[in-house]
Amino acid sequence: MLRADDRHPAEREIDHGPWPRAPSRAGSKPFEFRGTEFVPVPVPPPLRALPDLGGGILAKPRDGAAVRVTTLERTLVDVLDAPRHGGGWEEIWRSLESVEFFDLDAVIDYAFKLESAVTVAKVGFYLEQHLEELMVDDHHLDRLRERAPRRPMYLERGKREPGKLLSRWNLVVPERILNRGWSEVT
Repeated sequence: MLRADDRHPAEREIDHGPWPRAPSRAGSKPFEFRGTEFVPVPVPPPLRALPDLGGGILAKPRDGAAVRVTTLERTLVDVLDAPRHGGGWEEIWRSLESVEFFDLDAVIDYAFKLESAVTVAKVGFYLEQHLEELMVDDHHLDRLRERAPRRPMYLERGKREPGKLLSRWNLVVPERILNRGWSEVT
C-alpha cells in the first residue's frame, strides 16, 4: 500500500517492492504510472459500509493529483491481516521494522474494526516481538489479548504450516517467522 507519511525514509524504500498499493472499492484495476505499478487492494468487508472505510486513509498530492494512501498504522494492520498484499513475511517484517514509530492506539483501534480475532492476534504477536523498539506497553498487549482467538488458529488463512503455538495469542506461527529465518541469509 502507499503510505501517507512521505517524510519517513523507509517509505521510499518500501515503495520499490510489491508495496505500492492503495485502498479501493470493488472494480478497480492495477495500473502503471511513471514506471510504478499501482495495485488496488480491496477494502476489507467489515469496513466497506463505513463512510471513512475504517479510517487511516488520507488524500495526498502526488504529481498534481490526489492519491488515497494509508497511514503507517493502517498499513501495519492491513499487511498482517492479508499478507498476500505485502510481498511475503520476510518483506513484511523487514518493511515494518524500518518504521521507527507507530501510534499504537491507532493500530489497535483499526485492528478491532476488522472484526478478526486472528488479525488482532497477529498484531499482538508483531508488537510483542518489538516491545522496546516500538515502546509497547502491557496495556497495549492486554487490549489485544482480550480479543484474541478463543482457540488456536494458524498465522495465515488456508495454510496449515507447522509451527509453534503461542498460547497467549492462540496463534500457530511457523518457526521461520518466529525465528526470523531470513535474517541468517542477509
